[in-house]
Amino acid sequence: MKQGDDIAGYRVVSEPTNANGGKCMWAFAEKDGHQYFLKRFLEPKRPREGSTASAASRRIRLEVCQEFEDRHRGIMKLLRPDARGGGNLVLATDFFHEGSTYYKVTERIDTSSLEKPQALEPRQKAVLLRTLALSLQLLHDIDVVHGDLKPLNVLVQKREGVTFHSAKLIDFDDSYVSGRPPGRQDVAGDSLYGAPEWRRYVQEDEAVQPEHLTTAVDVFALGLMTHYYLTGALPGYSDRYGSPADAVNAGEQLVLDPRLTDSMQGLVRAMTAPAPRSRPRMTTYLTALKDPQVCALVHRRPGTAKPTSAEPPATGPSAGPGESEDTATRTSRVRSNLGRSKVPAPAVPPATPPPATEPTGESPTPTAGRTSRVRINLGDRRQTS
Repeated sequence: MKQGDDIAGYRVVSEPTNANGGKCMWAFAEKDGHQYFLKRFLEPKRPREGSTASAASRRIRLEVCQEFEDRHRGIMKLLRPDARGGGNLVLATDFFHEGSTYYKVTERIDTSSLEKPQALEPRQKAVLLRTLALSLQLLHDIDVVHGDLKPLNVLVQKREGVTFHSAKLIDFDDSYVSGRPPGRQDVAGDSLYGAPEWRRYVQEDEAVQPEHLTTAVDVFALGLMTHYYLTGALPGYSDRYGSPADAVNAGEQLVLDPRLTDSMQGLVRAMTAPAPRSRPRMTTYLTALKDPQVCALVHRRPGTAKPTSAEPPATGPSAGPGESEDTATRTSRVRSNLGRSKVPAPAVPPATPPPATEPTGESPTPTAGRTSRVRINLGDRRQTS
């Protein structure tokens, strides 16, 4: 794929890039006078015509490709662009293969810059979070887990003449039906925003089975993102751990910014609970945001701050109040066997805390001084939908 190419009628109008694309290349494209975002998957690859590969090899590759197609088309069937309330979901409009390569197409979205969401007024923060939560509720109501919820997968839009920003949720390539995730080696996600049960699943903890990965995975990530959008930083945790989930799995309590209101501290604490069943549903989250002041930052008098953790604030992986937190590089693994039935999730067995002197994370944690971007500019698009 290169600028000027015609791919199934889509003319590539920008230089393809892999920026924040995981195992994909992407570019802007035009077709019939409309602007699109065109994604080219680097894998899987269909067998080429005239290939000298053995019959067994071709059969295996075709089985993998069929699984890939079924998963993507299944999610597209569940997530319809015309669904009521789905206006803030940026969904695929086309999915096809040309030759041995798969492509996915979505609408190109005009977005605004929002480098510091924490600088918004409480009512503006509440509206931004509500639009994100409503999209997530729409997914959860049909038992779909986003699977890679993080600021990079949220486009912030502010239309001309409109007072408030809205959040558009993108990148459903790694979504799956609740309780039916891809295999341990194939499930996608971000270690910085991943839930405790997801971390244990990818770390080959046999006590965590596929049915334990439910919509509560997204709730944990949204709890972290809420803290970030309101304060400019993720909750704190000891630098002994590679991610918030690793700290929670070790029995540690995340350190919340004391400027959060008591109600918001309680909400974020519940959303980041170790047990998935203890986390609130999106209805509870949306009800809390009806009062915009829950999103305010309270400057308490010295000595009156409500304790937010049994341990002092940590340094290392998490930034302090007011600083920015980076997001980890997205890893896209998209193989899955899509099912559609509801699977009640049993309680996740508690994790065995590792020794305090050894880190449990698999991926290095970004330093606190870097900036997490929640925007996509037309001139420098950094999104992966």
